[in-house]
Amino acid sequence: MIFIVDYGMGNLGSVAKALDYLGFSNRITQDPEQVASAERLILPGVGAMEYAVRQLERLGLDQAIRSYLSTGRPFLGICLGMQLMFESSEEGNARGLGLLPGVVRRFPAQPGLKVPHMGWNRLENSRLPILPEGGSFYFVHSYYADPADPALVAARSTHGIPFAAAVQTGPILLTQFHPEKSGDAGLELLSRWAGQTDGGCPWDSETTGGAAR
Repeated sequence: MIFIVDYGMGNLGSVAKALDYLGFSNRITQDPEQVASAERLILPGVGAMEYAVRQLERLGLDQAIRSYLSTGRPFLGICLGMQLMFESSEEGNARGLGLLPGVVRRFPAQPGLKVPHMGWNRLENSRLPILPEGGSFYFVHSYYADPADPALVAARSTHGIPFAAAVQTGPILLTQFHPEKSGDAGLELLSRWAGQTDGGCPWDSETTGGAAR
């Protein structure tokens, strides 16, 4: 069972519908016990980091996420769900969950550069088969994660400057783009992430494992 964390911010329905379409059992939840004991966990999100952290703490979901991650099970953070994993954000000097070292920064003002970055963009410098080099995905964001350790960056995109489009460490995969809004490429990513059967991650595999549904 895949649990989708509900803290009042995010395209929960879109993520759930994408998983339903792919045939993976899933449930949207605010229950910390379900979050902590999930087989796989997705943290989506849109909006401001400061409010998101307050919501997670109010619901007891911050500690549940920490407990879940300590087990080494697969975790997918999407958009704000990616940014929340880092220490802080330039958006109101907000603190994040601090699970990964780094800062969330605003795109610098440049002539002709539109912020928020909204629309389709391609992945560059991908180091994971699950993130196809040159693959096109859908982004909506004004801020981007800047990991303290560049080795955490799994793929980049460019919007005025190169930025981390995806981050990976162990069983944690974070995407700045929205797989659930990215057509066939996004569905393929979700299928490969959700379909792993070895208790690990398909980072080094060119094929999707049989689905655990």
